[in-house]
Amino acid sequence: MWFKNLQIYRLAAPWDMSFDALEAQLASSTFQPCGNMDMESQGWLPPFGKEGLVRQVAGQWLLALGQEQKLLPSSVVNQVTQERVDEIEEKEGYRPGRKQVREIKERVTDELLPRAFSRRRSTLIWIDPQNGWLVVDAANAAKADSALELLRKCITELPARIIKPAVSPAAAMREWLTTDEAPAGFSIDRDCELRSDLEEKATVRYAHHPLDTDEVKKHISDGKSPTRLSMTWADRLSFVLTERLEVKKLDFLDVVKEQMDTAESAEEQFNADFALMALELSRFLPDLVDALGGEEAPA
Repeated sequence: MWFKNLQIYRLAAPWDMSFDALEAQLASSTFQPCGNMDMESQGWLPPFGKEGLVRQVAGQWLLALGQEQKLLPSSVVNQVTQERVDEIEEKEGYRPGRKQVREIKERVTDELLPRAFSRRRSTLIWIDPQNGWLVVDAANAAKADSALELLRKCITELPARIIKPAVSPAAAMREWLTTDEAPAGFSIDRDCELRSDLEEKATVRYAHHPLDTDEVKKHISDGKSPTRLSMTWADRLSFVLTERLEVKKLDFLDVVKEQMDTAESAEEQFNADFALMALELSRFLPDLVDALGGEEAPA
């Protein structure tokens, strides 16, 4: 349940939608497994157990987007299609044209699809309605956008937008590395990626390496910009910040884990973990935005 990646959005706070209204609107798009002829399917699942599309703990909300995708490799479709084409040529004495080959390929796909294996995954979304945060646990913006697209179909007026800090993450990371001075409450760790803005996109990566060196500063002065930087916040969270204001490889450190209570049931444990995670993130996110000069007002 603990988030590993943060795609961060701002909600108009306080969000005036009620818990019951959100639950009811999500019910219009509950998850259904792929049918025989479906390549993919998505919809809302209970974040825990079998009931309730929204998990509410201490005023924090958790959603789960379920997704299923049929695994039908194009190489398999092409192989079977080629076998059918060869069979026609052998029996009929002519080579099928491009249009006929396309039709054969479509029939092959329809035949193989019901027998294809399926892969399921879920994407968690945390909503803090009072403080105005919406965060998707997704490794990239495309997955987060897919989740928000369905959420917007259910909620016609979802006031979610990408955060625009006053200082870009790349510019802020450049300043921190050049001055060897992290923002208040943060420390710089030992992983970094620097990339040139020139056409060849020359890239230098440091892993488990001191970053307060002349070599790193020389790369920056030569025109390379930080695209990733590992950091720690308040000795409680470690993470990698990207140039797109994504938080990756999020890890809750020992001082947080020591606060975890051992509950009597799996559901109580899930609720306790979610409440603790939400509390930490609701403190971390404002500090992260402040480290980037604050948030620009929406246009």
